[in-house]
Amino acid sequence: MRVSWGQFGRLRVTKPWRAAPRTALSSPLTLIVAAVTALLACFLGTAAVLQSAAAGGATVAYQSGTVCPDEYGPVFSKNGVPVSAVPAVLDTVRRHAATRGFSAPVAGMYTPVLVNTDFNGAPYYKVVLGYREQAGLDHLTMLKGSREPGVWLGEVVAGAQHIGVGARPSYHGTALPPVTGLYADLLDPPPRWWCSQQRSAVVNRLANDPLDSVMFATDRKTFDDTVRALGLPGLSNLHISFYEPPPTTVSAADDLLARSKALVEDVRTDLATQGLANVVIGSTPFQRSTEISHEARDNVLVSILPLAAISVLVGCAGIGTVALQWYQRRQPQLRLLSARGSGPAALGMLAVAELGLPILLGGAAGAFLARLLLRVYGPPGDPDSGSEFSAGLVAAGVLGLALILLAGVVAIRAHREFELGRIRRGRGATRLLMFVPWELATAGLGVLGWNRLVDYGDASKLGNPLPQVDPLALTYPVFVVLTVGLLAARLAWLALHASHRARLWSRPALQLAIRRLASARAPVTGVLVIGTLAIGTLATGTGIARGQEDALRTKSAVFVGAETRIDTESTLGMGTIPMPAELRGTSTIVGELTGTGSVVLVVDPAAFRRTAATEALSADAKALLDKLGPAGGQGIPAIRVGHTRGQTAALPYGLADAAPVGDVPMFPIIGTNPGYVISRAALTGSQLYSVPKWSVLSSAPMSEVSAALSKIGLTQPNRISRQTALDALPFYVVSWTFSFVALLGTVLGVVAVLALLVAVEVRRRQNALAGALVLRMGMRPRALLASHLMELGALSGLAVVVGVVCGVSVAGLSVSRFDPATFLAPRSELPDLAPFVLMVCGVGVLVVALAGWLAVRSVRTARTAELIRAQ
Repeated sequence: MRVSWGQFGRLRVTKPWRAAPRTALSSPLTLIVAAVTALLACFLGTAAVLQSAAAGGATVAYQSGTVCPDEYGPVFSKNGVPVSAVPAVLDTVRRHAATRGFSAPVAGMYTPVLVNTDFNGAPYYKVVLGYREQAGLDHLTMLKGSREPGVWLGEVVAGAQHIGVGARPSYHGTALPPVTGLYADLLDPPPRWWCSQQRSAVVNRLANDPLDSVMFATDRKTFDDTVRALGLPGLSNLHISFYEPPPTTVSAADDLLARSKALVEDVRTDLATQGLANVVIGSTPFQRSTEISHEARDNVLVSILPLAAISVLVGCAGIGTVALQWYQRRQPQLRLLSARGSGPAALGMLAVAELGLPILLGGAAGAFLARLLLRVYGPPGDPDSGSEFSAGLVAAGVLGLALILLAGVVAIRAHREFELGRIRRGRGATRLLMFVPWELATAGLGVLGWNRLVDYGDASKLGNPLPQVDPLALTYPVFVVLTVGLLAARLAWLALHASHRARLWSRPALQLAIRRLASARAPVTGVLVIGTLAIGTLATGTGIARGQEDALRTKSAVFVGAETRIDTESTLGMGTIPMPAELRGTSTIVGELTGTGSVVLVVDPAAFRRTAATEALSADAKALLDKLGPAGGQGIPAIRVGHTRGQTAALPYGLADAAPVGDVPMFPIIGTNPGYVISRAALTGSQLYSVPKWSVLSSAPMSEVSAALSKIGLTQPNRISRQTALDALPFYVVSWTFSFVALLGTVLGVVAVLALLVAVEVRRRQNALAGALVLRMGMRPRALLASHLMELGALSGLAVVVGVVCGVSVAGLSVSRFDPATFLAPRSELPDLAPFVLMVCGVGVLVVALAGWLAVRSVRTARTAELIRAQ
C-alpha cells in the first residue's frame, strides 16, 4: 500500500523518519556542508537588508552633523513678531510640544538694532539686546562679572570704550540695565549651540557688519522689562526650537519628522483660533535630510539587490547539490522505502528530517553573524528595528526555500527513478553542462553593464545630492570576473582532459599531481571558478570602495589646499603683520593672481611643503618646489600646472615671464586649470602689494586659525575646510555599495577554501590508498607531500593569479567611472592594492599548506590492508 502525503503525518512509529536526526550523524561531512551552505546563503541575504539599513542610518548621522543641533525637530521663527504676541506664541508652542513628545522649547528673542546707544558718554554704538532660554549664558564665555540681573556685553566693544562691569548704558535717554558681565564675542562660525542664532547673535565685524555688539539679558524678566521700557512694537527676530537627541536611524528620523509636522500644524491651528495667524512660521529643517537618508538607503539596496539575489540563488543551488549527494548516498534505503509504499513526498520529507536541523541551525547562525558583524563589513550606521525584522524575514524565506528545495529535489528524483523508471546519468548531465557556453551569457551581461557604466558618470550628476544609481552598471565588474573565471575553468577542463598524454614519470611527483587533478576535473573546475570569482570580486570591491574614499580625501586636499584655508588681508601676505604665534609652524600664506589666462600662486616653498595638503602630488612634483626662487635672467622660476597649447609664459601685473622648472597635471588650489606656482622671493615689495588675494593655509582646525586671525584684527571674508568643502555623502554611498561587493568576495573566498578542503576530505580514502601504494613502491614522504602541494598549489595559484589580475584590471577600468564628482580633479584612481595582493597570496599559501598536510596525514595514518579490503 502506497503512503500518501496526508498519511505521512500519521506515521509516527516509522523508524527511518524518527531516527533520521541520528542517522545524519553517520555522515558528518554532509551535515557540515549543508549547514555552511545555509549559513552563507542566509548571511548574504540578511546582510543585504542590513547593509542598506545601516547606509540609511549612517546617512542620518552624517546629515545630523550638517545641520544645527536644534533643527532636528520643528522650528518656529519670524522677523518682526509683535511684542504683545510673544507670550501667547510661547505658551501655545509649550503646550502642544508636550503632547507630541518634545522637550521644552528654547526661545531666542532679539530686539531691532538700537542705534546710537550711549556707553560712557559715547552715543554712537549700534547694539542688539538678546535673550536665549535654557541657560544661554552657560554657552557664553564670561570674562568678568557675575550673573546678577542686567546685561552681558561683548569684550570687543567693552575693551574699545573701556566699559567695565557696573556701567549703565542708555538709549535715547532711556536707561538700560547695568552691565553685570563681559563675555567673549561669538566668532563666525559660532559654537554649534549657537548655530541657528548666527544671524542674530554673532557680530561679523570682519565683514563690515554694521552691528557693534549683542548684549544678552541675564534673565527673561530683564529682557521683558527693557523691551517694555523702550516701547518697542516688535522683535527683530523670534526663534523657537528644540534640542532633541539626533536621530540615529531612518525610522527615528521619520518619527521625528512626523511629530514635527504634527506640532507645526497644531500650533498653526491653535494660533489661528486666537487671532494670531501667521504671527510665526513653523518649519521642519531636517525634512530634506530625512529624504536624503531614504534615498541613500534605497540607492544602496537597489545597487546590491541583484548581487544579493544571485548569491542567495547560488546558495540554494548548493542546497540542491547537497540534496543530490544525500539522495545518491541513501539510494538503497530510499528504494526499499519506496517499495514498501512510501511516496516521493514522504521520501523528500525524510531528507528534511535528516538535514533540516543542520540547515536551520546554519541559517540562524548566518543571520546572527550578519547582524553581529555589521559594523565590520557595513556602513557606520545603525539599522532600525523594522529593517532588522525584514532581515529576519529574508533569512526565514531563504531557509524555507532551502528546505522546500531539499525536499523537492529528492521527491522529484525519487518520482522519476522509482515511479517512472527513469535513471538520470550524472556523467552525461555533467558533460552537457560543460558544453553549455555559460561564459557567453555572462559576457553578454558584462557588455550590457559596461554600456550602462560608460554613461554612469554623466547620469550620476543628475542626482541631488546623491548620484542616480543604475544596478546594471554596478554588476559589470562581477560579470566580467565571472566570465574570466568560467573561461579559465573551461581551459582547465580541456587541459585536464588532454593530460593523459603527459608522460612525466621521470618526475613522479608532478605526474601523480597531474593524474589526481585529471581524475577530479569537476571539483577542480568548480573550485577554480569559485576561487577566481571570490578573489576577483574581492579585489574589485575593495579597489573601488577604497578608491572613492581616497578620491574624497584627494579632491578636498586639491580644492582647499590644506586642512583649512582662510582668505585674509594683504598686510599679512606682505609681511607687514607677522603670522600669529599660535599659527607659526602649522600655517603659511599664499597669494593668488589672475589676468593672463593662468592662475598664478605665490608661495613660500618650504612652508608650503610643510603645511599644505600635498598628498595628491607625486614625489617628483614636490621636489619641484625646491627649484623655485628669485627671478633670474630667463624669468621667474615656476612650476607649470595643467599646461595647454594656449598657455603663455606671461605673468600678470607686469611680472617677468615664467621660466618653467617642470610640469605637473594639477596643484592644490589651482586644480587642473592652467597656471603657475612661483616663490614669493621672486617678487619685490611693491609686487607683493599688488597681489589682490592672500589666503592662510593651515594644518590646524578652522576654529583655531580663525580665532588667531581675529585676535590680531584681520578680516576673513571666506573660510573653508576639508571637512566642509565637499559633500562626502555621494562618495560614501558608492563606497558602501562596493563594500558589499567586497563582502560577497570574502564569502565566496570562504566557500572556495571550504570546497577545496572538502574535496580533499572526500577523496581521503582514495588518496590514502594511492599514497600508501606509492610509498611502498619507494617514493619518499617528502616527494609525496611535494606532489600534493603541486596539485593544490597549481589550482590555488591559478585562481589567485587570474582573480587578482582580472579583479585589479576591472577595478582600474571602473573606479573613475563611479566617481560622483567628476567635475573636480583628480578623478578617482585605483589605490595601492599591493597589501591586498600580498594578503591573498599569504592566505593561498596557508590554505595549500593545510590541505596538503591533511592529504599526507591521511596517508600516514592509513592501514593499507583495510583500504584494499574496503575497495
